[in-house]
Amino acid sequence: MSRLPLVVAQGGISSAGRTSSFNAYRRLVLDAMEPGVAQQTLASLASLTGLPVEDGQALLSGSLVRELDESVFSAEAKMVHRALSAQEGVDVLLARQQLPDPLPPGWQLTETRNPELVRVLLPSGQPFLVPETRGIPVRAFGQLPSGFQPEKLYPSRHHPRGLAMTVYGASDAISAMGLDWDRLARHVSPEQVSVYAGSSMSQLDQNGNGGLLQSRLRGRRVTTKQLPLGFAEMPADFINAYVLGSLGITGCSLGACASFLYNLRHAVDDIRSGRTRVAVVGASEAPVWPEVIEGYATMGALATDKALRHLDDLPEEEKPDYRRACRPFGNNCGFVLAESAQFFVLMDDSLALETGAEILGAVADVYVHADGYKKSISSPGAGNYITMARAAALGRNMLGDESLQNRSFVQAHGTGTHQNRVTESAILDATAAAFGIRHWPVAAVKSYMGHSLAAAGADQLLVTLGAWRHSVIPAIHSIERVAADVHCRHLNVLTEHFEFAEQAMDMAFLNAKGFGGNNATAVTLSSGAARAMLTRRHGQKALSQWAQRNEKVEVCQQEAEERKLSGKDQLRYKFGDAVLAAEDIVVTRKQVALGDRVVTLSGDNPFREFC
Repeated sequence: MSRLPLVVAQGGISSAGRTSSFNAYRRLVLDAMEPGVAQQTLASLASLTGLPVEDGQALLSGSLVRELDESVFSAEAKMVHRALSAQEGVDVLLARQQLPDPLPPGWQLTETRNPELVRVLLPSGQPFLVPETRGIPVRAFGQLPSGFQPEKLYPSRHHPRGLAMTVYGASDAISAMGLDWDRLARHVSPEQVSVYAGSSMSQLDQNGNGGLLQSRLRGRRVTTKQLPLGFAEMPADFINAYVLGSLGITGCSLGACASFLYNLRHAVDDIRSGRTRVAVVGASEAPVWPEVIEGYATMGALATDKALRHLDDLPEEEKPDYRRACRPFGNNCGFVLAESAQFFVLMDDSLALETGAEILGAVADVYVHADGYKKSISSPGAGNYITMARAAALGRNMLGDESLQNRSFVQAHGTGTHQNRVTESAILDATAAAFGIRHWPVAAVKSYMGHSLAAAGADQLLVTLGAWRHSVIPAIHSIERVAADVHCRHLNVLTEHFEFAEQAMDMAFLNAKGFGGNNATAVTLSSGAARAMLTRRHGQKALSQWAQRNEKVEVCQQEAEERKLSGKDQLRYKFGDAVLAAEDIVVTRKQVALGDRVVTLSGDNPFREFC
């Protein structure tokens, strides 16, 4: 019997702020929120940044897509090395201890009166690498709220930024669950927990692979942590080792900008098949780093200042509107790199009812397809037509034509590039036409938060859960009209917030398109649709009992939110805590005992018909 994967908690950090309690979502639609709700969102930003809540304008200006916050690095002082070549011999004085060993060919040494110094005649043609600084052509980014430093909230010990964001985001999700994780972990067997998370770009700052690759070229030493902490799957490893203490299934699938949905697919398959009962799935990406910026800018993929000025017909000395730098489905010029770490807790339906866990929504399935033969590795192809069509078919089969045609919407990949606006809109429009959808609402959260690469699908999910809670789908705020070459005969590309009656939306489709031909589309169900399915399967009495248990969970959730707003919440980070030693582990033919926990060894043979 298939189990329904329910989303029971969310947590994380992005340019929109903290994810739990829908704070990040509400930052996107603050103008549509009641004053009390809007004030709580500002209080959440204030608790992150240290700014007073009364300084609302500064809190708003320091979040979402905006001009580079130069506390990370200076946009005008990116360090590079210029390659030079001496046209004639060069005479230099060096400290003897600085001499390379062995000496390069052609170097001639002359002793000096000072035994610690030596005169060196360098030959004609001698190459030099001279350090210099230069500006970067891009200024618009989706950085974490200005002043927020996740590495300062726990003993990070030179962790790369993406891993510090992981610890914060996973801790936020676990505390937002309203259930004690340690008690829940004892309630289910260790092998019934799974964690899938990663980073498509790996950890590329100075404390990770970036520092590893640059150290010798910059005359520095490689540290013992740069290589191991640079692995792309390290977010999952950190969650297992330092946040959850999990002994269960773990892994990381990389699919460029579709990576989160790839990992969500693993979690959904685990729960549907019964392999696991609870899963933590997410992604953490920190790509706002000079080398990454230069790579995407060289590809012509980013919204540069020059291109934005040209788009808006601005003089060279005038700053463009950085807040509107990412313009999905409008006249645009590129995407905006962003930081984000998002994590979600999923449970099977029976466990959620049993524990009283909050039901934020459900994930029915995630479809993944490649593009087939391609002209270029970065160009889109046919795979996304398949994922969208299969997702729409499942939605229709589960909830019917009425729900698909009139009670569903799309979270588009919507990067803000010309190529995306044409190709993705063609795919969505063709799918809508095939399934009789006349005006399919299409949103694109990157217009607010930027493109967080591996975490992009997770940004879509948090906004989708928020839309179901508050009945508002955020508009693509950065465009006034849809570009002329966008395919939208059957689409309603949202240029204004789409407000709907409570429980009037049943489904949302999260779409992701990644470099290399990585396409994924997730079918997500609203909390109302999920509860209706649970009632049909388990009965109204079981739902009433769940509601009673959920009351206690809501109290714990509110207490956790109050601690976070007051700055008294501590991250869940357990370094070297309760580490199992060899003498704690006992292996028999029927089980593996791990202290007070047991993994039972199955006696089943899944290949009986072959044996």
